[in-house]
Amino acid sequence: MKNFWQDIKKIGEPFLALAPMEGVTDFVFRDIMSDLAKPDVLFTEFTSAESLDSLGYDKTIPRLKFSEKQRPIVAQIWGVSPRSFEKAARLVQELGFDGIDINMGCPDKNVLKRGAGANLITNPSLTTELISAIRTGAPDLPLSIKTRLGFNKIITEEWITYVLEQKIEALTIHGRTAKQLSKVDANWEEIKKSVEIKNAVSPSTIVIGNGDVFTYADSIQRYKETGVDGVMIGRGIFHDPFLFEKSINGSSHTTKEHLELLLTHSKLFSDYWQDSKNFAEMRRFFKIYVKSFRGATKLKVALMETQNYDEVEKLIKPVLNSLS
Repeated sequence: MKNFWQDIKKIGEPFLALAPMEGVTDFVFRDIMSDLAKPDVLFTEFTSAESLDSLGYDKTIPRLKFSEKQRPIVAQIWGVSPRSFEKAARLVQELGFDGIDINMGCPDKNVLKRGAGANLITNPSLTTELISAIRTGAPDLPLSIKTRLGFNKIITEEWITYVLEQKIEALTIHGRTAKQLSKVDANWEEIKKSVEIKNAVSPSTIVIGNGDVFTYADSIQRYKETGVDGVMIGRGIFHDPFLFEKSINGSSHTTKEHLELLLTHSKLFSDYWQDSKNFAEMRRFFKIYVKSFRGATKLKVALMETQNYDEVEKLIKPVLNSLS
């Protein structure tokens, strides 16, 4: 097995990962980030193993498209069927991914109803079956898990110990329970405790901390405080798309650069997805690029009404010309 996790581990600083986010970390956004200021590792959107093993295959498989510049790239899957997990793992390995990740932290109600995501925290026996299925289907890929501190309450010692006993290659810990969603501050003290458990139970496993990291300086602080190997950033990318440049003082890119990036992203989204995705899905990204300048709020409101790239360009070009 080629375990890229060990290759990206650093001394004196954390490696950085962009969190898998539904409707955000699609092929286009990952390509944008790869050209802009590439994270040390990228993840796909979370992908249903059962959908890949059903009539939903054709609709689901685009989630697993990636480009060479996105490497190392990890496919994140979710579900509850060991049979589907084994088949999905085999597919992920055949597609040439660098790793495979099981989502055991999603708190979405529809996911939980199916017994998947964070609900797996309450079902260790199924967790073991799913891990075994992944190992069978993709024996040559490193396996990672993304999870939380507990379901209704924090059970770090019990749950994290159990997961680490499975001898996985990497573990990402979101510093909240499923019940807490993102309504409270991430508990990095518990993440630190998880690192201590790792050192005792499975020293070779890479541990990644996740929660409330909005700058590179934040990641350095958490690294020093907890001893994690890496830091995963999710919502922070909405505050600064250049975050992965790893500048302690924060990025200092101009409004013009942000708006040019918005046009690039919109064009790639339109060209790549065409009619397979509604252009309205681009709207969630506008707040990344349009902020902190006179007229930003008005422009953002107008952008939220756009239906295609041409309409976006018509709004952005005059602003860019005024900044030249």
